[in-house]
Amino acid sequence: MVAPALTTLASRHPQLAVTCLITDQAQLRELTLGTVDVVLGQRYHHLPAAAPRGVSVSPLLDDPLVVVTAADQGGEGPVLLRDLAALDLAVPPPATDCGQAILQGCRQAGFTPTPRYVTADITTQLTLARAGLATALVPRMAIDPTTPGIRTSPIADHPIQRLLFAATRHGDSPNPTTTAVIAALRTAAQEGRTGT
Repeated sequence: MVAPALTTLASRHPQLAVTCLITDQAQLRELTLGTVDVVLGQRYHHLPAAAPRGVSVSPLLDDPLVVVTAADQGGEGPVLLRDLAALDLAVPPPATDCGQAILQGCRQAGFTPTPRYVTADITTQLTLARAGLATALVPRMAIDPTTPGIRTSPIADHPIQRLLFAATRHGDSPNPTTTAVIAALRTAAQEGRTGT
């Protein structure tokens, strides 16, 4: 979502210099201090929706986790989360927001996962799935749809989702720069949702 938004900004606002920092939600603190102007963040639906004082949050996209297997494994269509109980899983560490969301989703489906591979690196999760060594649960927007050798399936019974959002400082008057950045992110999110 970030690269298409930056491309749009470069073509529509060539005078705008954008610096992009990839980091965690601690950047919301930097936003309140005035160090950064816009934060693209994520929040899993199991977490409370509180934003720091003085921060406005603009929802961009609900991004579901999908089940990822090797292309020649698994069936067509949605997967029941409980059907993953007996499989070798590749998931993020339980201390991460995504790991906690997966743990809660699995418990709602009636089991506590015992993953075979624990890594926060999505590329590694996809590599393990492609090799047929594991089934991964990965946010849909984190997967290039042209990735060869994998099959993705939605979760049918207990969906796990993250909200992608843009956060800005709450102010009295709209800032044209942040307005342009959020508009570009919204467009990229919509295009990512529809696959265009």
